[in-house]
Amino acid sequence: MLLVFIVLLWCNVLTFDPGTKSVCMCVLEKKTLADAGQQIKGLKEAQRASVGDSPDEKTEVRESVAETANQQAAEQQGEGPTEKDLGPGLHDNESGSEDVESQIQAAVPLPPLVEDDFVPDDPRDSLNPHDDDVGTIDTSGVLVEDPPPAESTAVESGHFVTSSKFSQEAEAPVKQAEKEPEPQTDPEPQRETHKEAEGVAGTTETESQDQLKDKAKKKKPKLLNKLDKTIKAELDAAEKLRKKGKMEEALKSFETLVQQNPLSPRARYGKAQVEDDLAEKLRSNDMLQRAINSYREAAELPDPTPDLLRAALKRRAERQQFLGRMRGSVATLGLLVQNFPDDIGLKNDLGVAYLLLGDNKGAKKVYEEVLAVAPDNGFAKVHYGFILKSENMIAESIPYLKEGLESGEPGTDDGRFYFHLGDALQRVGDDSAYHWYELGHKRGHFASVWQRSLYNVDGLKAQPWWTPRETGYTDLVKMLERNWRTIRDEALAVMDQNTGLFVPEEENLREKGEWGQYTLWQQGRKAGNVCQNVPKTCAMIERHPEATGCKRGQIKFSVMQPGTHVWPHTGPTNCRLRMHLGLVIPKPGCRIRCTDQTREWDEGKVLIFDDSFEHEVWQDADSYRLIFIVDVWHPELTQYQRQTLSAI
Repeated sequence: MLLVFIVLLWCNVLTFDPGTKSVCMCVLEKKTLADAGQQIKGLKEAQRASVGDSPDEKTEVRESVAETANQQAAEQQGEGPTEKDLGPGLHDNESGSEDVESQIQAAVPLPPLVEDDFVPDDPRDSLNPHDDDVGTIDTSGVLVEDPPPAESTAVESGHFVTSSKFSQEAEAPVKQAEKEPEPQTDPEPQRETHKEAEGVAGTTETESQDQLKDKAKKKKPKLLNKLDKTIKAELDAAEKLRKKGKMEEALKSFETLVQQNPLSPRARYGKAQVEDDLAEKLRSNDMLQRAINSYREAAELPDPTPDLLRAALKRRAERQQFLGRMRGSVATLGLLVQNFPDDIGLKNDLGVAYLLLGDNKGAKKVYEEVLAVAPDNGFAKVHYGFILKSENMIAESIPYLKEGLESGEPGTDDGRFYFHLGDALQRVGDDSAYHWYELGHKRGHFASVWQRSLYNVDGLKAQPWWTPRETGYTDLVKMLERNWRTIRDEALAVMDQNTGLFVPEEENLREKGEWGQYTLWQQGRKAGNVCQNVPKTCAMIERHPEATGCKRGQIKFSVMQPGTHVWPHTGPTNCRLRMHLGLVIPKPGCRIRCTDQTREWDEGKVLIFDDSFEHEVWQDADSYRLIFIVDVWHPELTQYQRQTLSAI
């Protein structure tokens, strides 16, 4: 149900920062529980799978018309990207030291790319925009369906072959021409487990046709109150036009019914559905806002049936989330919970909405209430476990994450939950972490036990360590190594200023110690005026677009003090390689492990590795270690992919 779109997050990227910031699910390890921003692929699946969700949900769409047209044109030439990305984050850090290495730890998908012609509200904005003011919507904005994912074949690369099922299958495509049936909402739905689902699947063999018909009658929503029953024929005629796709005629019919029967909830609900349909047909955010308002009006009329009230408010909350109206969505879902207090599924949805808003405390309270009345609810457990982990309650988070995954309930089978459970187990010294990584790999979430990035392009060569020749970026490597003293001296001058230009790493990646960073480029953009302090370094690096244009990477100085240990972790994407140029390397004691290979830095030399593989760092020397980090595009990405892949 939820969109990410993001949305990152399940997370940008909104990530958790224990003790200081909250989620936009990136429900995260840095600023928000929500990475990312706006909702876990699993969260979206959970919403679709939960009993009681309105089945007339439309395919959520995130890309701009121009981008879609370009992609289709490129695919005709055989060079379109194979990735179905969850989208970049809303946090475009231009000057801080924020490293997106841990964005993979998001609990919801990253929010979608903010296009020029469609600007959803920023969930972090404390000044809530007028949710219901049509005038505040960018009428040039559009809603566009994603093209169906292209068939892709994995390229064998030894033990580390990439398989990015998570990003490829984040959302099953729905044909636009297909129309959903009327929402079939149970008065008090519960989320079904896998076993329950299997039982339903087998009913055709064990139950008679009469029993199935009886069940269908029981599930059919009751949308007509006494007033609506008196105009049932007119309502049916208007609804028939809607189902036939005659949207303009259907809208006129429902508008006439609303004028003649202003207290008819069903007429207003039908009008909202047509406006919702037209929003997709016309690619119009303005029309979508009209639908959001009409859903509210239908719910606020006297005497709506419980099923209509539920369907109208649920759809309103979903569409608010799509437009980035997170505060409005929380309010709508809160109203739903008030009206249906026994509906666990609605409470879980409310918890997710809080996470998307970045309100970890609100989400935590909701899931505590759910677990108090439904202690075995797997969906609540995995989310509650992730919240605990974001608060650095590592040991306490493990049983909730583990039991939630073991429940097999819809919404729990998500790569981020496997990632965080394994990460928590690693941090307490439990080797069973790799059992969960292996299980996540078998379920298609990770390319391998070692390579656990979630925002991937399928088929790229996958290996932990690279040589300059293998990357094809030999000119860049030679430039860095020839000029390493100049780069070092500028970095030392910045450090000597003692003005706090090196910002502490904030992503909860350190077990102990001090680790500072000074960022020059982030997400393919120069970070403010930082180059004024290191002009020679920037002038040299600007000649290499494979680095400065890498929207999924960074260029930065990294200083690490003695006694620092960085937990094993993985970067968020397989679309980049990471270069480390040694500037000040005390001996011995400074080392980095990537998979099962450990290496040391040397001054004036470049190490190259793929940080989507698990890596770990130790600084046990007697003085600080200083390196220059340069991320570059994976060499097998096409130019079109480099231009169109979302930023991370």
